[in-house]
Amino acid sequence: MVLNELPKSPRPPHTALPPTAPTTTTRRLALGAIAGPVLFTVAWLVLGLIQPGYTVLGTRIWPYSPIAQPISGLGLGKTAPYMNTAFILSGVLLLAGVIGVIGSLPAGGRLSTRRISAALMALSGLGFILVGLFDLDHPAIHLFGGTLLLATPVITFLVFGGHLRGVPGWRRLGTSLMVASPVTLLLYVLYALSFDQHAVALNHGVAGLAQRVLFVEILFWFVAVAHHARRQT
Repeated sequence: MVLNELPKSPRPPHTALPPTAPTTTTRRLALGAIAGPVLFTVAWLVLGLIQPGYTVLGTRIWPYSPIAQPISGLGLGKTAPYMNTAFILSGVLLLAGVIGVIGSLPAGGRLSTRRISAALMALSGLGFILVGLFDLDHPAIHLFGGTLLLATPVITFLVFGGHLRGVPGWRRLGTSLMVASPVTLLLYVLYALSFDQHAVALNHGVAGLAQRVLFVEILFWFVAVAHHARRQT
């Protein structure tokens, strides 16, 4: 006995599907990892030119030298409201960017590594927020936030870069991030060696310059990852 098949409806012509809402949303969120670093960099460049000096824990530092003084010095004195706002906004934007970047990744690599990478990247955004909320007059929390900002990227770039090497279309960037990890470590060590509290109080040394170079290098890679995510989506 042969069963008659129901007649099939003609197959509709193939049409390109419009971008889905998640893709559009993640692409926009990824922009935060570009806007945050740009906002922060413009803030310390401009405010560093108009900061006359500041007082920290009873010590008066005058004038402000971008070469010798850390960026955190802009979070005190005349420029405090603007710099601390820039810290916090940059952190919020960076966190949004991390969500967008991770959401833009195609299938590939281990899910656990992807989640760990997301958590590590988010630590930098959290560091920005902590540094903005707790200035140099709250040294313990401020230092913790600074460590999240400047030290954890050494691990972040290594882990995330390794993960991206297994993701289609991201292998080359993943290799670049793995190279950036030891470079970031070297710059962090140079910054740590250049920082001397007594010298900074006297406006001597190059700790401020070393810190700025480290910041630029770290944030460059966040921008590169976000740019690549937007191109891929």
